[in-house]
Amino acid sequence: MRAGRPDWVYKMVRIVLTVQLLVIYRLRAIGVENVPLHGPAIVTPNHFSFMDHFLVAALMRREVNFMAKSQLFGVHPVLTFIYTHGGVFPVMRGKRDDEAFKTAHAVLDRGGIVLMYGEGGRSRSKQLGEPKPGVGRLALESGVPVVPVAIHGSENVREFRRLRFPKVTVQFGEPVSFPAVEHPTREQSQETAEKIFSRVRGMHESLQRHGRKGVLARRRRERRTRVPATG
Repeated sequence: MRAGRPDWVYKMVRIVLTVQLLVIYRLRAIGVENVPLHGPAIVTPNHFSFMDHFLVAALMRREVNFMAKSQLFGVHPVLTFIYTHGGVFPVMRGKRDDEAFKTAHAVLDRGGIVLMYGEGGRSRSKQLGEPKPGVGRLALESGVPVVPVAIHGSENVREFRRLRFPKVTVQFGEPVSFPAVEHPTREQSQETAEKIFSRVRGMHESLQRHGRKGVLARRRRERRTRVPATG
């Protein structure tokens, strides 16, 4: 297994970065209550920036293990130390990396949370990419709830070099579950990944069209018009 539980490094980095992210990027969460407070879950965001790990973790009430490309490890000793002690484990992209999935299952088996990007890697076009089958495979093999997540604004975090600081919103969707399949085919995995990512895409498009305030206002209207269940 490639990852242990997040330790004191995770907590320290989270404390140091959270205030900065809240102030500099006006980071806010929508629907973070959709992340289960207990038990295993997969969190599936879109991916624009190297900061996405930290943006999501800063807002969640629970610690999370991140699946990240293997190229991040070994490049810089300080960052590698942070990754290995902060719950990040490598996956070799472009091939079937069963060891990475064994690690992900071990995290889920102990009741933890795995963050796995739906697109499999970072989109450099500032537009949402296409889902890869990996997250569908993990969802089907494990049968645990999947929380789709839309990160809006992180595509522009590099603008800080021009002293421009985008407003970043992270919206957590309602969990979705799929019947467990012991050995899903690539086609089954891809179909499941597309179902998950369609929810990510819908939230992201809504944030793009209506902005944070518009999405929050719509959520308030929906709660007011929701008819209470009767016994």
